[in-house]
Amino acid sequence: MSRVYNFSAGPSALPEEVLKEAAAEMLDCNGTGQSVMEMSHRSKAYEPIIAETEALVRELLNVPANYKVLFLQGGASLQFAMIPMNLKKGGKAAYVNTGVWSKKAIAEAKKYLDVDVLATSEDKNFSYIPDVKPVVGDYDYFYYTMNNTIMGTKWAYIPEAKRPDGTEIPLVTDASSCILSEPLDISKFGVVFAGAQKNLAPAGVTLVIIREDLIPETPPVENTPTMLQYKTHADNGSMFNTPPCYTIYMMGKVLKWIKKNGGAEGMAKRNNEKADLFYNYLDNSAFYHATAAKGSRSLMNIPFLTKYTGDEATAINKKFVAEAAAKGLVNLAGHRLVGGMRASIYNAMSLDGVKALIAFMDEFAKAN
Repeated sequence: MSRVYNFSAGPSALPEEVLKEAAAEMLDCNGTGQSVMEMSHRSKAYEPIIAETEALVRELLNVPANYKVLFLQGGASLQFAMIPMNLKKGGKAAYVNTGVWSKKAIAEAKKYLDVDVLATSEDKNFSYIPDVKPVVGDYDYFYYTMNNTIMGTKWAYIPEAKRPDGTEIPLVTDASSCILSEPLDISKFGVVFAGAQKNLAPAGVTLVIIREDLIPETPPVENTPTMLQYKTHADNGSMFNTPPCYTIYMMGKVLKWIKKNGGAEGMAKRNNEKADLFYNYLDNSAFYHATAAKGSRSLMNIPFLTKYTGDEATAINKKFVAEAAAKGLVNLAGHRLVGGMRASIYNAMSLDGVKALIAFMDEFAKAN
């Protein structure tokens, strides 16, 4: 069958030319006569692959020299524990609760230190980003989720946080669902991490960018496992154990595609065009409406509802998802916490895909 338009929240669509290139190299990568899946991670065949991927991360995100780029496993969810395990000093951290992934990070951090939840948008089902004034406090770090995949919200600003003596509190952010969707000033952060399965690669590798002074010689949490220490991976070039070799290779190919298409700036132009078109359609529709508040809307994940409520809404949502799939528009079911539908339009989603979805939505609205 022909390719569908995949609106999955993750794992998500990959650029078609990347998939074709990887397919062509499946049995013979770079003239080695073997697949990347078969290569030793310590071989001369694999060394340039991981080195080039790191170089592209540094180039496309303008990563300063005093930051380590790590390729880890365990997904973004493992970072919820690694961050407090490694960054704990005084024993207190600040968090903002903007949805499911923030909640999970908060729950994990509470196992290792005291957590102050400075703000939350739970009062309106996380449909907006709270206005967090510059924070002053004696915190080890300040943590927030940059883009909220389920609720379709995104921080439009980088929060500020300082200690009473004026020194900066390290900012830590989960950028899993928006990394490289637009430019990001890495120098403003202590740690930026992202699961790959949205904008970077297939699931299996987690990108961690961490300022070197935040990597402790000895983890402050007693009996921290060797594999959960940032120093272990920083000292060994992400090769203390066998890394997810093929996923790192795929990330390198996706990063080359991003570079070819204008880098982070090119992605921002592409993503704003898609999101503006879609939000304008929703805001001018009598049948559909977006759930995220204006000023907090994600470029990547757009949940939306129809005018129906209750049992009627349940029935119409199922009908929408089924009929859309029949038209080659797949993975549009909304999350149970929001309902309705959700279109995830990551970097790899084309403008044509968004236009095809809008055309279907128009037909569906007229028929229902």
